[in-house]
Amino acid sequence: MGIDAGSPRGPVTCGSWIRRPENLNLVVLGRSRRGNSCPALIEIFSFDPKTTSLSTSPLTTYVLEAEEGDPDAIAVHPSGDDFVCSFSNGSCKLFELYGREINMKLLAKELTPLQGIGPQKCISFSVDGSKFAAGGLDGHLRIMEWPVMSLILDEPRAHKSFRDMDFSLDSEFLASTSTDGPARIWKIEDGVPLTTLSRHSDEKIELCRFSKDGTKPFLFCTVQKGDTSVTAVYDISTWNKIGHKRLIKKSASVMSISQDGKYLSLGSKDGDLCVVEVKKMQIYHYSRRLHLGTNISSLEFCPGERVVLTTSVEWGALVTKLTVPKDWKEWQIYLVLLGLFLASAVAFYIFFENSDSFWNFPMGKDQPARPRFKAVLRDPQSYDDQNVWGPLDM
Repeated sequence: MGIDAGSPRGPVTCGSWIRRPENLNLVVLGRSRRGNSCPALIEIFSFDPKTTSLSTSPLTTYVLEAEEGDPDAIAVHPSGDDFVCSFSNGSCKLFELYGREINMKLLAKELTPLQGIGPQKCISFSVDGSKFAAGGLDGHLRIMEWPVMSLILDEPRAHKSFRDMDFSLDSEFLASTSTDGPARIWKIEDGVPLTTLSRHSDEKIELCRFSKDGTKPFLFCTVQKGDTSVTAVYDISTWNKIGHKRLIKKSASVMSISQDGKYLSLGSKDGDLCVVEVKKMQIYHYSRRLHLGTNISSLEFCPGERVVLTTSVEWGALVTKLTVPKDWKEWQIYLVLLGLFLASAVAFYIFFENSDSFWNFPMGKDQPARPRFKAVLRDPQSYDDQNVWGPLDM
């Protein structure tokens, strides 16, 4: 289900999921200005998991002033209480969410350290929400403590121009890529570049995502060589490439990984969507021409649902239910454990009732049945006449 091709409002430029503290999934969209009649907007929509669709009208809308420019990118804080949006005028703003679904409001706040710094291509929060990074079209990288906004790293010449970035699961590393091909790894706490990923001179490393399942320390990158695009895997203990696989025919424009790290997704420059299972690197879902003939500009997995959000200038925002195996719910796991416990109890009871030995273990086929209790009792007189133990030598 999508929103909203052919809308009189401006085209969608960016979008993201918001996981609210009350376990409610929302979608935030940024729209650019359309002529003089339609201003740039920030909109919040509700999501219905039963119908896999967004609400037809926004829950709340923030109208941007002309001097603020158009939304370029959105980064949602893991708490779900606020998000940062970068604008084409070269500044960033913080938006705080207030109220419930029926009465939701957006409050905008200026971020002084991020005013007038130039257009930011990439903005991102760390997984634990303690750090924020911004990579500009001018190649300037800033990593800050959140929410105090104190600089951890300030590198004006990190890249020629930023293409993509991602934090590792433990927030120890930041991976970043450039429009001219190289990819660098940054040690966040030390505030220094750690290494540059190896590549051939005719290759460009374009997109990057760290594994998020907590067991496989990998970095996934798309590598472009001529017209061929492959997804490469790097071991983050050595930063060496350990393998690659071609997943989509066209060049990838955007990459995302699910919060549990189980699935990796690629959006192509001609509108295709590919979802692979990370453990086996096998394709589990493929949507051809999802955004027909158009570059997919943003792609993100829904928190808690096997659904993805994609956006493009031509087709707006689409939510797609993935054809992947269903996950076990927590209550289903407990139900199976309870069933196994009851089955074990019944099996033990049947085993006990049908046993035929002193210790209530089953008898073998050739073993005699245990004697009846009366047969064991002897006549007291005959018992005394018999010297069962033999003479005693005092």
